[in-house]
Amino acid sequence: MSVRIGVFVCHCGTNIGGTVHVPEVVAYAATLPDVVHAEGNLYTCSEDGLSSIRNQIKEHRLNRVVVASCTPRTHEPLFKKNCELAGLNKYLFEFVNLREHCAWVHMNQQEDATEKAKDLVRMGVAKASLLTPEEDLSTEVLPSSLVIGGGISGLSAALTLAHQGYHVELLEKSDRLGGLLKDVNRVFPTNTPTADLITPLIDSALQHPNIAVHFKAELVEIKGFIGNFTASVKVNNETLDLNTGTIIVAIGAVEFKPDGMFEYGRFANVMTQLDFEKRYPSGCTGLKRVVMVNCVGARIDDTPYCGRFCCITAMKNATLLKEADPEAEVTVLHRDIMAFGKVFEAYYQKALRMGVRFIRYSADRPPEIIGSRGRAGSVRIYHELMGRDLELDADAVILTTPLVPAGDNEALSRMMKIPIGNEGFFMEAHQKLRPVEFPADGIYIAGCARFPAEIAECIAQGYAAAAKAAAPMSRGRVVTEALVSEVNPLLCSGCGRCLGICPFGAIDWTELRVGPERTRQVAAVNPTECKGCGLCAASCLSGAIQIKGFTDEEILAMVNAAAG
Repeated sequence: MSVRIGVFVCHCGTNIGGTVHVPEVVAYAATLPDVVHAEGNLYTCSEDGLSSIRNQIKEHRLNRVVVASCTPRTHEPLFKKNCELAGLNKYLFEFVNLREHCAWVHMNQQEDATEKAKDLVRMGVAKASLLTPEEDLSTEVLPSSLVIGGGISGLSAALTLAHQGYHVELLEKSDRLGGLLKDVNRVFPTNTPTADLITPLIDSALQHPNIAVHFKAELVEIKGFIGNFTASVKVNNETLDLNTGTIIVAIGAVEFKPDGMFEYGRFANVMTQLDFEKRYPSGCTGLKRVVMVNCVGARIDDTPYCGRFCCITAMKNATLLKEADPEAEVTVLHRDIMAFGKVFEAYYQKALRMGVRFIRYSADRPPEIIGSRGRAGSVRIYHELMGRDLELDADAVILTTPLVPAGDNEALSRMMKIPIGNEGFFMEAHQKLRPVEFPADGIYIAGCARFPAEIAECIAQGYAAAAKAAAPMSRGRVVTEALVSEVNPLLCSGCGRCLGICPFGAIDWTELRVGPERTRQVAAVNPTECKGCGLCAASCLSGAIQIKGFTDEEILAMVNAAAG
């Protein structure tokens, strides 16, 4: 069958039409080889534009479609779906980005922009003539999820999935559930006992028939892909192989220990906020003079980020001290106060009304701990507004420290091929569009493994991760695009470069029979794990790897069209 291409050029209002002379581009497109129809549309993504594409596919028997319009990020799926509605395989569609690649970057060069638009359309037509029909990839999904971490996020995610009827394997590396919250006395801003929040969740998880809890569990290895993961877990010197369809990473974070800072570890009455809550689990009585130092270990070179809720933690314990003894002197030394939102601002105002003092210090003149008889006796601070040093007597000095990444992050990152950011926390696929997903399909993230988050955020992220994990499990199958890499085993030299460079672990060895009794190792791609990034094809010295939809022949056709 001969190639019959239809070209549809969009004005996109003035986004494209205000710079590019669209009628001239349409007339030029009609002269290109294999183009049997070309037209301009005011808005190709509108129903009028979409219906025109469907009608022209049938009327002119088009077997290729090129749309030249705005960003493929939002519109390409729409146009592909429209081609399918008209009976055309969606992989016979080619997108030309005239907005970002032409009109927006050449707004003051209209004639040149029009010529460039012609070049881009010519390149798109050259590639489209070589496109081949493909079929989406489909994989079955096991109705089971692996939740790594038994803190507030992991419990929220596990219970959400279990209530929907999915089996959950909950891994906890310690001998208890609850994470750091188990050591916290009360939660802000209500000052409710933490046990009232966390204990019902723990009991529900332990008693739920759809949740299998594994304590002191060490994750040894994870293999597989969305729908069929196999996790090797060591529990009590016994290795278990757990098969799940999805994975939720909720390992949380750990408290920063300020060893060697502000005499921590030297004086017994210098402690962190979490140390304080462990040391005084039943109340805050007995302390008459308390000095809290905020931003210890945060917003410095090693940990440049803000702990986000450290200030609120200090306010909580300061108000609890004042409630226990209204005559107690409680002072919070801070670089500035992070109390975002109406609720936390009200919490800050409450602390002020109760008599908690807030004194600001600068990073270049931090507070100094003065020792007396093996204890911290006072704290010297330069008061910026008064312009002089103050010395504050202290029965206890409480250091407010941030959460830092867990020690398991790097090992998990290598094991599951999931990225880590500069601060050492796991990095989501997209901060706004995919905030609880990883680039690797079927693996999701929740809570402080992503970044320090207060309790409400952790619970919300646990729910969100569970919702994302439930989506493929509820369908029973996951469908992915066919634009993935494939290896020609006859050309593969077995060098292994592609195995080392693939960021998703989608390539492995397979045996190729080359004789009656001889085999050799060649690379093979698991299409379900492949994301079509092209790194393997670019690194292949023998030219054995091609990316469907972006083959060497198609790319070179575009290059030749650009040069012509």
